[in-house]
Amino acid sequence: MPPVTDQKIIYTHTDEAPLLATYSFLPIVEAYAAKAGVEIETRDISVAARILAQFGLADDALTELGELAKTPAANIVKLPNISASVPQLKAAIAELQAKGFAVPDYPEAPSTPEEEEIRAKFDKVKGSAVNPVLREGNSDRRAPLSVKNYAKSHPHTNKPFTDGSKTNVATMGDHDFKANEKSVTLAQDDTLSIVLETASGASKALLEGLKVLEGEIIDATKMSAANLDAFLANAIARAKAEDVLFSVHLKATMMKVSDPIIFGHVVKAYFKDVFAQYGDDLAAAGLSANDGLGTILPGLDALANGAEIKAAFEKALADGPRLSYVNSDRGITNLHVPSDVIVDASMPAMIRNGGRLWGVDGGEDDTLAVIPDSSYAGVFQAVIEDCKANGPLDPATIGSVSNVGLMAQAAEEYGSHNKTFEIAEAGTVRVLNAAGDVLLEHDVEAGDIWRACQTKDIPVQDWVKLAVNRARASQQPAIFWLDESRAHDAELIKKVNTYLADHDTEGLEIRILSPELACSYSLERMRKGEDTISVTGNVLRDYNTDLFPILELGTSAKMLSVVPLINGGGLFETGAGGSAPKHVEQLVNENYLRWDSLGEFFALVPSFEKYAEQAGVAGAQVLADTLDAATGTFLNEDRSPGRKLGTIDNRGSHFYVALYWAEELAKQTADADLAAAFAPLAKSLRENESKIVDELLAVQGQPADIGGYYYPDAEKTSAVMRPSTTLNEALAAL
Repeated sequence: MPPVTDQKIIYTHTDEAPLLATYSFLPIVEAYAAKAGVEIETRDISVAARILAQFGLADDALTELGELAKTPAANIVKLPNISASVPQLKAAIAELQAKGFAVPDYPEAPSTPEEEEIRAKFDKVKGSAVNPVLREGNSDRRAPLSVKNYAKSHPHTNKPFTDGSKTNVATMGDHDFKANEKSVTLAQDDTLSIVLETASGASKALLEGLKVLEGEIIDATKMSAANLDAFLANAIARAKAEDVLFSVHLKATMMKVSDPIIFGHVVKAYFKDVFAQYGDDLAAAGLSANDGLGTILPGLDALANGAEIKAAFEKALADGPRLSYVNSDRGITNLHVPSDVIVDASMPAMIRNGGRLWGVDGGEDDTLAVIPDSSYAGVFQAVIEDCKANGPLDPATIGSVSNVGLMAQAAEEYGSHNKTFEIAEAGTVRVLNAAGDVLLEHDVEAGDIWRACQTKDIPVQDWVKLAVNRARASQQPAIFWLDESRAHDAELIKKVNTYLADHDTEGLEIRILSPELACSYSLERMRKGEDTISVTGNVLRDYNTDLFPILELGTSAKMLSVVPLINGGGLFETGAGGSAPKHVEQLVNENYLRWDSLGEFFALVPSFEKYAEQAGVAGAQVLADTLDAATGTFLNEDRSPGRKLGTIDNRGSHFYVALYWAEELAKQTADADLAAAFAPLAKSLRENESKIVDELLAVQGQPADIGGYYYPDAEKTSAVMRPSTTLNEALAAL
């Protein structure tokens, strides 16, 4: 393959703790890369930058990178970003307005064409706006061997479930997205429309001009609002009767249309009497259950009867089942903010904690974990049952479950945002082809949530190929987590069987099992110390790459996440960001950043390798090899950030990576010029180790001013994140 002459590594600026860490780590990377002839540029895809871009106030970096991802030249290092819920979006808007940017308010209920246009622009920012654009390839996520070995020698604690633990998952099992799903594979390219034929005889086009390709799988399904409400009423009564915490677990950030609506149903169900009496007052004030108590309660201050309504909420909290709390010290319940109840982070944390969450007093207790849609709820129940029967998983001995995930080109549920609707009037929703033929249809009632999804054929072919390649390279079983009784999975299984025949699978164990059975099979192997590849669709990719790493490694931030892009480029993801908000809070209060950048160290290695391969720059391979070795030393020396003041934080961990990397570069023999260039730096950093660490520790304990949360001031943030004059001068001298 000829060199890609315009090769650059694009490093993304994102949000919260990962962005803060970038201010510390990227100057090190840029200094080292420049010596090896590797060009690095940055692009801002933070939620604030995406808002500004929608209104012509900043470059549209996300769209630019989306186009780059479709080319062989793509080499993108992608850090975790905010998948903004409406409350987060409003907070970011307010901060930008306070900084003088001419950003309009978020129109909760657009009533004019201008407000409709503004709302449409904001809708492009909220939820999972970034990943579907950049992920032009499928996912290969696994724990690097160095991390797995570290976890075995420094095992974290997975707590046992108590005898008689009442913790369980509650799910609908009927009248939900899984039960109502219908699916079809298209025989030719077509243009589809989605139409609601109302019971009163009106016809309303929900979506027109949906371009689809031959071989593409199209799904449609609905969740019955009436049945959802009945299920929630039963779950609330059950939690009260069993005297366990009530908690709901959704994905309002990724499923940015459906899950905030479901969250709103939960809030209304728990506070049924409050909404029955004061619902009109709340609606008139623009206070929506979909946004949670975190928006509603502060908004009551502006209402004449606000104190009365607040007292009604407090009475409902006292009378209802005990709620799970996200932060009991600050009074933040499980129903405060939809983006706080992210199922793929909250469920593994609960399981790791012996099936217990936290109540109003900070104490731990069993919980009824409510996951309304049954599509994947059984996976978490399977883990709970396994841990109850067999005890906690021991990180010192268990095997790994890696993942090959179908996510390219907005595959499956995560690509459904523009095809998800809260039905306004009873009738029938139909998916029609260009000829007017009905492909899929559902009878619906007002309030039902209806959605359609797409899965293109080329990503499926690539996914199967990636699964076979990983099975061959690792000599591990590859298990497709697909349920033949589910409509979409049945269509996908046909394709998997067809495309497996295109590959040499002799000697490989490749199986298709339902998610629940696949989970139990993988857990059985884990307990024997054996490794397994989970080959999953898009949502389970997200769930599994938190669930298993949190149980195996204590965190999902230490995974190697490579996305081989279909057209030849590479996307290198650096981990999950679920705990990032708490880390920012600690930095602002105490000038201490607990965020672990290990995922960035891992992601940079294949990024440098890709650069070496595509640009023909040998120095990039040297950077990759030496950073890989330095990361091993980093782990062996236990230089990850501590949790308390007085230990090294994120900035200290970056110093030690810089030290070990410089020493590896100085002693390598593949490139004499690089060895000579880095020898003085390695000597300087080693000799000044104590001084640099002291400079980094000296700033701890005092508030830090970064000039904003969603749009921090670059100069202030750089000063906070680079407090060691000695380290800064050493890098400048390089």
